Amino acid sequence: MKRLTAITVGLLVIGFTVFGCSTQPSSQADAGWITLIDGATGLDNWNRIGDANWRVEGGAIVADKGKGGYLVSKNSYKDFQIRAEFWADHTTNSGIFMRASNPQKIGADSSYEVNIYDQRPDPSYGTGAIVDFAKVSPMPQAGGKWNTYEITAKGSQLTVTLNGIRTVDLQDSKFASGPFALQYGSGPKGAVGGAIKWRKVQIKPL
Repeated sequence: MKRLTAITVGLLVIGFTVFGCSTQPSSQADAGWITLIDGATGLDNWNRIGDANWRVEGGAIVADKGKGGYLVSKNSYKDFQIRAEFWADHTTNSGIFMRASNPQKIGADSSYEVNIYDQRPDPSYGTGAIVDFAKVSPMPQAGGKWNTYEITAKGSQLTVTLNGIRTVDLQDSKFASGPFALQYGSGPKGAVGGAIKWRKVQIKPL
């Protein structure tokens, strides 16, 4: 009986140790991250540019109508990491614009645009690319499913990972700092673009 009790206690100690180890990384993983969208928050963390119909729906921030628009972060960032979970339609034209030098006029000519655009006429700068800076080949497809972007900007080093696959590793220093923005854009030749949904968006200053 004593031997059985000792074995039981030992197993319990091991179990609690494993449980403790399994829960620790999740808290460490969130350390330093600022959550701007989590499925429950509204649009208070953002400035709205354009006429996109941004709204809270189904645990996400959604847009699916309008000629185009952006959610622009209220704070400016220099070196950072971004984690963003998004759902895109097959026809969606969207993206994450970083270090925007003109927060009132977001564009690929004034920021780094990490693209979400499976049907871009020039697919070399489609989903997974940084428009006009870093091509992607073959272009990954984001339409019709939930995806995760992990982006790091540290000095001139820019890296982009989509669903665990590195798509961009770029050295460039054109844009040094600024807000970042989430896009809802029109489709090819001005057609209505597909829906974009942002379920979770976090940033970690470095």
